[in-house]
Parts: sequence; C-alpha cells; structure tokens
Amino acid sequence: MLENTRLSSSPHLYSANNVSRIMLDVIIALIPASIAGCIFFGLYPLLIIVLSVASAMATEAIIQKLTKKQVTVNDWSAAVTGLLLALNMPPTVPYWVPIVGSAFAIAVAKQVFGGLGHNFINPALVARAVLQISWPEFLNNSFVPAFSADAVTSATPLALIKAGAEATAGPVALPSYMDMFLGNIGGSIGETSAIALLIGGVYLMIRKVISWRIPVTFIATVALFTFIAGPKGLFTGDALYHILAGGLFIGAFFMATDYSSSPVTPAAQISFGIGCGVITAIIRLFGGYPEGVCYSILLMNVAAPLIERAFKGRIYGEVAKS
Repeated sequence: MLENTRLSSSPHLYSANNVSRIMLDVIIALIPASIAGCIFFGLYPLLIIVLSVASAMATEAIIQKLTKKQVTVNDWSAAVTGLLLALNMPPTVPYWVPIVGSAFAIAVAKQVFGGLGHNFINPALVARAVLQISWPEFLNNSFVPAFSADAVTSATPLALIKAGAEATAGPVALPSYMDMFLGNIGGSIGETSAIALLIGGVYLMIRKVISWRIPVTFIATVALFTFIAGPKGLFTGDALYHILAGGLFIGAFFMATDYSSSPVTPAAQISFGIGCGVITAIIRLFGGYPEGVCYSILLMNVAAPLIERAFKGRIYGEVAKS
C-alpha cells in the first residue's frame, strides 16, 4: 500500500514554478531592454551580451565539474547573472571586460558561498563594482549617445545633473523626458529605455516572480528624496528626471529583488526598498559619483539579514511570553 507513497515533513506546499521557470521569466523580462540596447547602440552590445552570458555559464559548469558537484547551468541562473552584467556595461566596453566580470561574478560572488541560493549579495552587481574599480577608464560615465552620427561620447543625464546642467542650457541641455522614457540617451546597454524595463518589470509582477514592494518603494523613495533635496532649496528637485535617468529601473525591478540577497517578509521588503532608495538618492545628490543604484543595493544586501530579523514574523503556535 505504501510503495507509491512519498513521506516528507511539512510544509506541504506545491508550486508550478521552479528555478528554471523563474530564471526563464527573468530572461524573457529582460528581452525588451536587450532589444532596446541593440536598437540604440548597434549590434556590438549583442556581442557583449553573448560573451557575458557564455562566460557566466562556462564558469559555473567548469567550477561545478572541478568540485564534483552537479552541473546546474540548465537552471539558467548563471545566464541571468551574465545577462544582467552585460546590460550594466557601457555599449563601447572592450569585449574582454564582460568575460572577466561574468567569470568573477560566478566564481567569487556565487560559487564561493555555495552556489545558487547561498550568495548574500547580488553577483552581477559585485562584478560591476569590481570592474568599475579595476578598469574605470572602460566603465566611466561617458557613453556614445544613441543615434550619434559622429560617435562622440557625451555624459549621461545623471553626470550632466551632477555638473549642474539644466534643461535650457543650450549645447549641454539635459535630454527630454520622452528621450529618457524611450531610451534615446547615453548610458549602459540595458538601463536607458524606461519603457522597456517597465514592460519587463510588470511582466515579472504579473507572473508573480517578484512582488511590488521592493521596486515600488525603491523608486518612490528616490523620487521623494530627490524632490525634497532639490538643487535650489527644499522641494525644488526634479523627481521625474531622477526616476527616468540612470539604472534605477533595472536595479529596482531586476537586481534589488534577487531572492538570495533580499528579505522575504513584506515589512522587511518595504524597509529594504526604502533603504535602497535613500542611499541611491544620497549618492546621487551629495556623493562624488553620479549614480548610486549599484552601491545602494550592495549595501542593503549586506544589511538584509538584520532587516529580516528586525521584522521577523510571529511563529504560528508560538507561546506568548508571560
């Protein structure tokens, strides 16, 4: 009678989702941003994407073979890491940089800590930060603008804001809201098109891969903080510009929501998103670097266990303390 019966401990939960399905959903959600990057910056970004993904998957397979572990490249988690790193690269970066970055992301930021589910910080962001420190000349804030006929590099919108440019400043005018919404601006391969990233983010929420709490609170906090701490006094900031500029959308929807390095409980997720937003805004407004999304998420990744502990839910059946 018991031959076909499987005995297991609680909880007895069933979900149609598995790691492969979730990672494929993330890849699908990133396709619009990838296409937008190739449209605005040409076909070279496609090479960067392919090399970055291939390097990540090969590194994971090699390490798991050498350590005699099950090779799990078919769960697509390494591909997601490589794709995210590629989309955070400038469209003119040398081809070897994403190869080195993806290998570092998998080997050091992921496999050293035990592989998928054990990394406490986002591997793609760690690699991006290490590359920024190691080769800043290749990952600086000047990129070839979209549809540039002369291929002359120009500063990104956030760098222009940092330099004090204004919307009516003639040849150094800030890009329009529409240009930033569509992606017709300089920037990293996958961060320029707000509409493409929104489509991907909404897809992930509809598929219930991510919840709204971290991305919404992250973006809303940046908007509120940058509006309050404006360049001409309190409540004079251009919140919409800060929302559309830089890597806020790709960071909020695709990186801050990483399962392994973000909180689980609702209250902790909201606190995590607020923390990411505050740190991002502080770096953008008062720091020496025009963008703060990468470092804000990494800092909050480190703080995530403490946040989770502070908002620890009540255990069902727990005896109240007298």
